[in-house]
Amino acid sequence: MSVQIQSVSSNFEREPLLRPFGFKGAYVSEIWQSIAGMVSANGHRAAALNTQSPLWSDADVFTAHSEAAGNALMFTLTEYALRQAQGRCFDSPIELLDELLPVVHDYGKKVTNKDDLRLTFALNALVGVDAAAWLLHAQQNGITTFDELVPEAYRCALANRHSKVACIPLMAYGIPLEEIVEAVEDGFFFLKVKIGSDPDKDGDREKMLQWDMARIEAIHNAIGSRPTPYTENGKIPYYFDANGRYDSKERLQRFLDHTKKIGAFDQIAIIEEPFPEEYKVHVGDLGVRIAADESAHCDEDVRERIELGYGAIALKPIAKTLSMTLKIAKVAHEAGVPMFCADLTVGPIQVDWNKTFASRLAPLPGMTIGVVETNGHQNYKRWSTLQSYHPCNGNPWMQVNDGCFALEEEFFARSGGIFDKSEHYSGLVFAD
Repeated sequence: MSVQIQSVSSNFEREPLLRPFGFKGAYVSEIWQSIAGMVSANGHRAAALNTQSPLWSDADVFTAHSEAAGNALMFTLTEYALRQAQGRCFDSPIELLDELLPVVHDYGKKVTNKDDLRLTFALNALVGVDAAAWLLHAQQNGITTFDELVPEAYRCALANRHSKVACIPLMAYGIPLEEIVEAVEDGFFFLKVKIGSDPDKDGDREKMLQWDMARIEAIHNAIGSRPTPYTENGKIPYYFDANGRYDSKERLQRFLDHTKKIGAFDQIAIIEEPFPEEYKVHVGDLGVRIAADESAHCDEDVRERIELGYGAIALKPIAKTLSMTLKIAKVAHEAGVPMFCADLTVGPIQVDWNKTFASRLAPLPGMTIGVVETNGHQNYKRWSTLQSYHPCNGNPWMQVNDGCFALEEEFFARSGGIFDKSEHYSGLVFAD
């Protein structure tokens, strides 16, 4: 049945971080949580979250403004998208996103005064809008589980069901080596490590490379020999994320040569987004699996990256919308390219949106279980408060044990709580 959007509303909260969070050569000190509210013509309501990341989605916007101004610009796009959605009818949320994305992207170019605004900036702004549309669609059509929610054409990519998924923590630039060792001792075994630092804030890529090599050598010396039962080789896998900071294939090869020298090369599971997206070079001959993330804005971009030899796709329903992620996953699945769900430092509710998706993906090569990245618990100052906003707070599937989320039948029956109402966030967009 079609859904008509009768009214819309929006709001946001600014969430402080424990410490400045470094990636793409810069740092953020807070993360805005925006809320998109929608009411259908027949009275159904949905309030959905979006974690904003101007730095991840378009670093030029972030660096051209104050941190708060960059967030305000993204929120402006969310509000504009909601106003554009008001009064529209849709049969599928994917159809609604197809209508909204180009107009919101064009609007974003105007408000940021940036003709080459990255599409991911608009997609990030649309996450809550898209999720609210999916929730209204579910209510309108009596859908109560994620498996029912996914349209049949996209289910092939989500045919698995993991009873356990590895929790991937993020080791940003500022995380001390002692905390990395402590995380492994606490049971975490699949580590995402940010590379591409700008140690002297002068843009010198050679200094970046030297910093990265020293950082990875220290990490490998500290934890590289620790065993794990969840990989085929019994060793801890490394997931390096450069966020486009490497300017050439040759420089990345020097980094890889160093990992060979120190004995870490064979433990590299993924190197994510090493190059700027405009640097289009074949990467299938590097000997490691290169993953596309922010360069794979949409399904067409994924096709191009696969042709360039990219061997994995980072899925982000919590950063590029559920609708676009379903399209991307379908393309990757049909090409036989592995996928995994990466984080955007989201809160507990969106962790379970991501986890619900990740629990249905095929395992990454070399892994015996599913994986999902989540680092909010490492970064938010009010993590326990954010957990209290989750409608299923306290359920066992929200807890990490020995580096894994155990997903029992209740998790799948309740779809991680994504259909349940959060009183806190609903109260921010609805008066009663």
